[in-house]
Amino acid sequence: MKNLKLGFFDSGVGGFTVLKSILTRHGDLSTIYLGDLQRVPYGKKSRSEIREIATEVLDWLKAQEISALIVACNTTNSLAIDLLNEQSTVPVFGLIESVYEAFGEFETRIGVLATPSTALSGAYKRNIQLFRPYMSVFEQGCPSLVPLIETGQLSSNDLRNAVEAYIQPLLDNDIQAIVLGCSHYPLIEPLIRELLPDRVRLIDPSKTLARKLDDHLGLPKFVNQKMPSFSNTQFYVTSDRDGFATRAQYWLGIRPEVKLISLQSKACIF
Repeated sequence: MKNLKLGFFDSGVGGFTVLKSILTRHGDLSTIYLGDLQRVPYGKKSRSEIREIATEVLDWLKAQEISALIVACNTTNSLAIDLLNEQSTVPVFGLIESVYEAFGEFETRIGVLATPSTALSGAYKRNIQLFRPYMSVFEQGCPSLVPLIETGQLSSNDLRNAVEAYIQPLLDNDIQAIVLGCSHYPLIEPLIRELLPDRVRLIDPSKTLARKLDDHLGLPKFVNQKMPSFSNTQFYVTSDRDGFATRAQYWLGIRPEVKLISLQSKACIF
């Protein structure tokens, strides 16, 4: 596709999971990744705050002449996808709308781990039951996970204890599958998997979104690619440029050049 440039955004590094899933399936496309580290985490912010942020992000990405917008943040997806669809001049793709396609025929009790704002919005339950009305959906807010992941406390007892506390109410409801309803959570999928019974399946919405993009990007040609090179990805942040580059090296295997920007000015600071 000519002049293709995908714009991704998240509050921090969680969107790396979405970026990896899409580029693994579709190759090293021209992409822009924006991490709004100045305001991470989004998960405790109000609906009005998230919608204001979404407008600023969209305006900045439009100025970069993107050809499609990837909402790599579930909180923004749950609270502002309507606004983005209304204001965007390019196609908008989110994580929540097509996750129903990931469920097996006999999975009828679904858990969702999400940020508090996403869980309170009920977005996953509404979207799943719109297409699968027979399913019972239980959404669990997880306020401490994103801060622990963003600060690199991946081997801490605090993280392990928090995950155990958040999954227990879902297990008490006899769930058969759990949706990782925040793009940060696949980063700790091995820990979550370790703490769950084998019968419970984990679902990463970024994988469903990558397949959904076949209609927009064409059929995949790189399905056996283990890790994209990110050679055509430009990285921008609103704060903590060096810290972001260090975390990118850990999660993506590269230490990229990262540019600091202001969403209010739509320009690079340096």
